[in-house]
Amino acid sequence: MQADPHHPHRREAILRILRGAPVRKQDELVRLLREAGHDVTQSSVSRDLRELGVLKASGRYLPPSEESSRTLDDFDTLRQFVRGVATAGAALTVLRTTIGAAQSVAIAIDKAAWPEVVGTISGDDTIFIATDSGEAQTTLVVRLRKLFRL
Repeated sequence: MQADPHHPHRREAILRILRGAPVRKQDELVRLLREAGHDVTQSSVSRDLRELGVLKASGRYLPPSEESSRTLDDFDTLRQFVRGVATAGAALTVLRTTIGAAQSVAIAIDKAAWPEVVGTISGDDTIFIATDSGEAQTTLVVRLRKLFRL
């Protein structure tokens, strides 16, 4: 498969569009990109959104902050969607969110690249966060409680 030489410009356009006005559906973003002269497909836009770290919360796409890593402001934006945290054994932490927000929160956690997190799996309103030890889990739970004010 050959790399798309236009994807950097397309990704810049995606961020410009998302920062300029609320976009609620992917097909709406595809239409706006096509109107701006970009030859896009639903799958290319979906891949771009994932690779750019765009979150979907409150029914709209939220572009990442200007910095490449997650900041406290990103977690402040997501705080309203997090409902609770619990542990399940010494290696699994369960984070509860409002319905539909788990994937956005999990992406933010993944992008933060915390050393105590081995990986995440998200559903609609639940995130399983794996750690490799009880000590790592304790560090994670303290971090989550502080960030999300739980």
